[in-house]
Amino acid sequence: MSRLDTPFTRDAGVSVPVICGPMYPCSNPELVAAVSQAGGLGVLQPVSLTYVFGFEFREGVQRIRELTDRPIGMNCLIEASSQRYLERMERWLDIALEEGVRFFVTSLGKPDWVVQRVHAVGGHVYHDVTERKWAQKAVDGGVDGLIAVNRRAGGHPGPLDPAALLDAVGDLGLPVVAAGGVATPDQVSEMLALGYAGVQMGTRFIATPECAASEDYKQAIVEADADDIVWTERITGVPVAVLDTPFVRAVGTRAGPLARILLRGRKTRHWMRSWYALRSLARLKRSSIGRGRDDYWQAGRSVDGIDALLPAGEVVRRCAERLDGPA
Repeated sequence: MSRLDTPFTRDAGVSVPVICGPMYPCSNPELVAAVSQAGGLGVLQPVSLTYVFGFEFREGVQRIRELTDRPIGMNCLIEASSQRYLERMERWLDIALEEGVRFFVTSLGKPDWVVQRVHAVGGHVYHDVTERKWAQKAVDGGVDGLIAVNRRAGGHPGPLDPAALLDAVGDLGLPVVAAGGVATPDQVSEMLALGYAGVQMGTRFIATPECAASEDYKQAIVEADADDIVWTERITGVPVAVLDTPFVRAVGTRAGPLARILLRGRKTRHWMRSWYALRSLARLKRSSIGRGRDDYWQAGRSVDGIDALLPAGEVVRRCAERLDGPA
């Protein structure tokens, strides 16, 4: 059996086991569509689509569908700290289903209500996890697969390396996709050899012509290596992987003492998470789409394998060629 044929590719209806991970604020329609058109799975990020790129949600989904008729996915961040946001996510999910989206990546929260709506129309749901306890809750919620976010990932990394994380969640009976530290065809092949059903890449797809991120941001990724990635708590209150710039060093990487106290409190942590989320929306939009080196640029340790800008479709095609050859 070809290594291009995995439980993930069958669930998603794609020909290459590569996901362009949902990224705030970098998931613009052209990037999502380019990955799907090449045979991978582009995953739209609703807040990027609406807040960063200015689309009414249905209009944004239809714009992606104008660019490709291949399967696309959608990210549902379902933490319940904001009832208003959760209600908006429910509407976005219903619209996506009406527009024919059938693959969903859920993050945080209990995915059971997403699973019920998606399964009702024959779709599939994979859930982001960083360790076994969250994976077990996702399994209990009825998901179809897991996105295993390891310590080499951009965004919010997990505590484990890829092999240890697969050991922790691989016996739960679901396909597992590796997220973090993957940028090259050889690395994709290595993840599948470990037993993963696919890979999710984010940083690699920022360094593409189709991505709307600033050229300074893209070039910084090309020039960086793994030692240039640090974790900062100052964006969302929990560690986020970013490029180590003079700005990051100047402001530090720890949340303030009051914020740390409030984030630990049972009654205050949801309020603090909401405050951080609102603040980070504007900050990351500003920094990624047009500012210089005086703000935060998210990236994972996969920067080690990125030495040039490549079209998104070429990234997917090179991965497909590698998987179609010797293991």
